[in-house]
Amino acid sequence: MHRWTLARLELARTPDFPEGSAHRVYLLRVPLNERGLIDEAALSASPALATVRRSWPGEAEQTGYLVRKGRGWAFSDALGDEDDENLYHLAAHPIRLGEYLTVTETDGSRLPFRVARLDADGVTAA
Repeated sequence: MHRWTLARLELARTPDFPEGSAHRVYLLRVPLNERGLIDEAALSASPALATVRRSWPGEAEQTGYLVRKGRGWAFSDALGDEDDENLYHLAAHPIRLGEYLTVTETDGSRLPFRVARLDADGVTAA
């Protein structure tokens, strides 16, 4: 049995947002091991549970999945690579409160996100 986590990623400081933005958010459901790394066995057993939701002011909310992409990870809304948003070094970087992750947007820009919240999801999978 594996426990899944909901991670709230908020835009960190950028030139356009010197204070960051709690309104530019990714909500990620992911299984994490005790070190805060993605539990690949749990994800492989239940890949449809690994969801992501992108919420940006003035834009339609986007939903998709966390997918393996080569040796890394990406957020993907649909089949194919054109919509994938790659996660920089996520394979070896823990998802912990206060840590930072870099997301490469579909336009190629890299944006930093801070893990603002981690909650037990309550979703379990065998």
